[in-house]
Amino acid sequence: MACTSCSTSTGGAPKGCKNNGTCGTDSCNKLTVFDWLANMSLPNGEAPFDCVEVRFKNGRKEFYRNTEKLTLSIGDIVATEASPGHDIGIVTLTGELVKIQMKKKGVNYNGADVSKVYRKASQKDIDIWSNARDKEEPMKVRARELAILQNLQMKISDIEFQGDGSKATFYYTAEDRIDFRQLIKDFAKEFSTRIEMKQVGFRQEASRLGGIGSCGRELCCSTWLTDFRSVNTSAARYQQLSLNPQKLAGQCGKLKCCLNYELDTYMDALQDFPDFDVKLQTEKGTAVCQKQDIFKGLMWFAYTDNYANWHMLKIEQVKEIIAENKQKNKVSSLEDFAVEVVAEPTQTFSNAMGQESLTRFDQPKKKKSRNKNRNKQTAEARTEGGPKQGGGRNDRNRGDRNENRQKSAEGRPQRAEQSEAKSNAPKPNRQENNRGKAEQGEAKPRPEGERGPKPEGQAGEARQNKNRNKNRRKGNNSNKNNDPKS
Repeated sequence: MACTSCSTSTGGAPKGCKNNGTCGTDSCNKLTVFDWLANMSLPNGEAPFDCVEVRFKNGRKEFYRNTEKLTLSIGDIVATEASPGHDIGIVTLTGELVKIQMKKKGVNYNGADVSKVYRKASQKDIDIWSNARDKEEPMKVRARELAILQNLQMKISDIEFQGDGSKATFYYTAEDRIDFRQLIKDFAKEFSTRIEMKQVGFRQEASRLGGIGSCGRELCCSTWLTDFRSVNTSAARYQQLSLNPQKLAGQCGKLKCCLNYELDTYMDALQDFPDFDVKLQTEKGTAVCQKQDIFKGLMWFAYTDNYANWHMLKIEQVKEIIAENKQKNKVSSLEDFAVEVVAEPTQTFSNAMGQESLTRFDQPKKKKSRNKNRNKQTAEARTEGGPKQGGGRNDRNRGDRNENRQKSAEGRPQRAEQSEAKSNAPKPNRQENNRGKAEQGEAKPRPEGERGPKPEGQAGEARQNKNRNKNRRKGNNSNKNNDPKS
């Protein structure tokens, strides 16, 4: 029941009115009521009902009498009577439906104790009201600190300012009675305003604050549930739920209100069932009930000397055995009455879209080959043993590499033999050669400090050594290029 300004836009994204619960239709607030009599006109001569329903913070609603005959509609901000001063609220319901709501909540609409609506709120009233609302959150933090300093076993859950800012109501929860007389004095000194303390229950606290339940939806008590019925553990037993307090308790710490929703259906179904504590007398021994399936009408029994084997019986067969036992007759065994368990046929689903595997996105994508036809032709040629046909650039490069690899393999033994011969040959001593050449007169030693052209014999030998080293480097580079390992 959202208003038109909160509806979904054409693009699919929710627009949202961004009024934070103060939009005109009041349909996105807590405990809202749909006025299904709004479009109906009153009979001639019938005056409209003079009471309206006004909502305050966190779903607190009160009924007020429109003594000034103001034209009020849902969403109007009005100034109402309070003690002392006045309060500011939003009109949530008008017309004949207010009379039904007052009768439902036990309020006498003809009584004199119904407060009045003063006027529609002016801009000044709204500014004072909004400024007071802004003070509530930091005041709640400070109030909790003061309560902790006095070692009071209480929890301040919410603070609500009056519309004119003259009074602040502190809502708290506690297990026992609390002596907060000194605390009120500290609050009045700290906040400089009139203080009112109001104790609420744990369920009322959850309804005021709101939240998300274990079902994933908003709490029922804060959205539509107005009365809190008592919930017992017997409701969980009738529905055959495990008595686990962590699962059965809500955010308020009490049993969940939703345990009562289906209880009536279970109670109606259990009327046809025999008592759970019934014992069946057979010739093999006494059998006791272990389990029930309420909606299928089945009960499981086991012998007292063998609890491992259960026998499934229908409630009609159980009633028949009980009737025999009342006549002091024992049946032969439970196996004669047990229902055969028929295996349900397993449905086989075809993985048409390949969406059954949870790890289908973990596998890397396969690269698409650009030349599929060429690869097919080369594959066929390889299988047939014939020459490659239609090979691309990759095939030609592969063939060139194979040829270079064969040439390098052929020339590798010769180069190995030459390197071994060079390494085994004795190296000439340069000093002895120079000394012999000097004795023969071919070369003369150069005097120290003299720079000039080298003798012809030494120059020729140096030139030969230079050429030899150059050829050796060329040979090493050619070997590296031809070697496939490099």
